Amino acid sequence: MTEESAHDGPTESTLETDGSGISGDEGVVRRDRFSGGPARSFLSSLAADERIFEADIEIDRAHVIMLAEQDIIGDDVAGQILMALDAIEVDGHASLPDGEDVHEAIETAVIEGIGPDGGKMHTARSRNDEVAACIRYRLREDVLEAIETTLALRESLVEVAAEQTETIMPGYTHLQPAQPTTVAHWALAYEGAVRRDTERLFDAYQRINQSPLGGAAFAGTTFDIDRERTADLLGFDSVVENSMDASSSRDFLLETTQALSTHATTLSGLAEDIIIFANRGFVDLADDYSSTSSIMPQKKNPDTLELVRAVAGDAAGSVQGLTTTLKGLPRAYNRDLQRATTHAWETVDAVTEASEVAAGAVATADWNAETLAAEAGAGFSTATGVADLLAANGLPFRTAHELVAIAAESGADYDAIAAAAEEVLGEPLESVVEPDAVEAALDPAESVASRDSQGGPAPEAVNPQLEAARDALGADEETLEATDDALEAAHQALRSEVNDYV
Repeated sequence: MTEESAHDGPTESTLETDGSGISGDEGVVRRDRFSGGPARSFLSSLAADERIFEADIEIDRAHVIMLAEQDIIGDDVAGQILMALDAIEVDGHASLPDGEDVHEAIETAVIEGIGPDGGKMHTARSRNDEVAACIRYRLREDVLEAIETTLALRESLVEVAAEQTETIMPGYTHLQPAQPTTVAHWALAYEGAVRRDTERLFDAYQRINQSPLGGAAFAGTTFDIDRERTADLLGFDSVVENSMDASSSRDFLLETTQALSTHATTLSGLAEDIIIFANRGFVDLADDYSSTSSIMPQKKNPDTLELVRAVAGDAAGSVQGLTTTLKGLPRAYNRDLQRATTHAWETVDAVTEASEVAAGAVATADWNAETLAAEAGAGFSTATGVADLLAANGLPFRTAHELVAIAAESGADYDAIAAAAEEVLGEPLESVVEPDAVEAALDPAESVASRDSQGGPAPEAVNPQLEAARDALGADEETLEATDDALEAAHQALRSEVNDYV
């Protein structure tokens, strides 16, 4: 995806041309002294540009239609160019002639197809604003696909929560037994995090979906172009106003990569939890999301989730690489930007796939309720509930904390707590709280049921969380559908405009 560093205005004004915007040799868009040498392959991005081939064709179409509407080129020339672009699209990226990048190769193919007038396609633009538009055009589609996978994961988590509202499980801090909770509470914790990941990607999309076309090399153009028209034809919400900013800024790449990296970090935590749960027999992953050993036939390994976990490292590395590439660049265009986009492409591909796999793994996993319930009280995990009970019956919480800590040293049962009460309070436990209440507090299920504060694990506290998660998921699904529909409508409208010329 080479961007135009060799000239800083419309092609016609910077190449030695025959008046058509190309050099004397038909199909060549660079002067001879820039056409060869050992650095050509180092500069070329043609192979990598296959990703933005279709985006470039669409952007060429919108630009040509705008040029014709503004009487910058004739309708007949516009029609010839648009017909040539249709043929190039059908033939595909592999049929393009050699070139420094996909933009140059497509232009060369148009010129080879219809003659020198094909060079008029590049009037009033630079490869700088052209490639910036291509990146945004393609990236917005990739981000919408990534958003779709976050919605699928949230749907899986919501379904688990709905099915497991009363499934007691151990909860951990520092990987040590802490307090009993439920599978639903755990699942909704991740749903909330993934929901924020979705929001960040939607926010990034808004800043991606702005058109840089018309910025030219960086200083705009002398031609009477209509930037709003090309933005509308391509489904962009607005234009990037300042022409230098339009052609050279890549903060939208960084923001998107950071949002994807944040989502990858969420996925990594989710994967780590499920890997640990599988190790302890709490959950069984479906065979489709597991593998076995080449030598140990009894093994069932959570390999897919281990790879999901690893993607977070790749994504974080891409953020660092992209940040380092961008941090010292002056305005306007620098060729370093050719290397910047790769970080975003690699990250969006890897994180989208990891998100899809995580959604499937969660949706198809089986939770072992009996094992989870048996382990829910391990490590005296109900100790906090007992301390809360004592505090609710008049003891200072710090005194209650000390009492239960002493009891934990000798056993997690009523007798141990009663003995600790004699030691700390100098009076029987019964003088503070009823024995039945202590026994209830020691029970993991009762402990969970008592934690009914907003956002807590008690079923009556989980139900509002579940309803909110469903509402948010539905709203985001509607937003995604509307966004997809808007892009498809723009695509169809552009096709209709092209048909008027061809």
